[in-house]
Amino acid sequence: MTKNDIVEILSGRALSDEKLFSAARTVRAATFQDQVVVRGVIEVTNKCRVNCIFCPMRRDNAVDNAKYVLEEETIVAKAREIQEVGINVILIQGGEIPQTTDILERVIPRIVEGVGGRVEILLNLGNKPRAEYARLKQAGALSYILKHETADHDMYQRLKCETLESRLRCMHDLLDLGFKVGTGSIIGLPGQTLQHVADDILLAKHLGVHMVSASPFVPAPKTPLESHQPGSVLLTLRTIAATRLGMPAALIPSVSALEVNEPGGQSAGLQAGANVMTVNFTPTEERRKYLIYGVNRYVVRLQHVKDLLKANGLHMARSRWISAEGSSPSIFGAQGSST
Repeated sequence: MTKNDIVEILSGRALSDEKLFSAARTVRAATFQDQVVVRGVIEVTNKCRVNCIFCPMRRDNAVDNAKYVLEEETIVAKAREIQEVGINVILIQGGEIPQTTDILERVIPRIVEGVGGRVEILLNLGNKPRAEYARLKQAGALSYILKHETADHDMYQRLKCETLESRLRCMHDLLDLGFKVGTGSIIGLPGQTLQHVADDILLAKHLGVHMVSASPFVPAPKTPLESHQPGSVLLTLRTIAATRLGMPAALIPSVSALEVNEPGGQSAGLQAGANVMTVNFTPTEERRKYLIYGVNRYVVRLQHVKDLLKANGLHMARSRWISAEGSSPSIFGAQGSST
């Protein structure tokens, strides 16, 4: 698809939403049948060095936030809990701080060895030096999410107080090291146009990543954007569908922010072609402190996921990259990593 094609889809002028979402589901079924990959997430810390103007855990808020870093034994125990309910994709995410490299370099081998390698360790820990990514890969991490949020350089600088180039450098390092890589955008940012959103999709395709998300903006208290209007769920759904049409084999989540902005939003995400859902396993006390959208976040439980999948005629699936023997074949072929 060209940029103009994508803009026409996002605007609703190319075809009706019913036809768009139906086409996206058809494309999804051709690769994934009725399978939706389910992840379990552990939020290991709410500390962060970055000062993103949309995030309540931003650096300037640190003095007022009750900070935490999970104990290593807690991380291992929660990873075991995730596996015990039949999920073998363990997403470990947290604020961007250097200490997580050392912590997870010790923790990941314990998790992987406990199940004979039959687990996908997926990380979402922000920008790090290439050498630290290599250490995490050596420890047993298989995949990494590093959302670009916006492909517009000026907008990125305003939002993140850093450069997009630094983010892209990290993505290229991850791909070059052999990680399965995910990126994603936020829909509804100040000054964002349909052209910007189309550029987000095209950037993901150009990079050759394996996972792509689209999340509606959620205004959070105690941030510079707390009065900005929420991102459109409908535009987010169109973005998911357009991404599915352009990247048929990508893993695309139906994110919790959809549910925050509109009840039933995650079910609509599945209807728009998404094929990933994430269940929260962070301990209750720490989860309350992980203020990703402020105190009003939607906590996704396993039963919620099971109910949505059943209602949509879909089924839980395990990692696409871990076989029963612990190897990690790629289903992406030429569309996969640039390594």
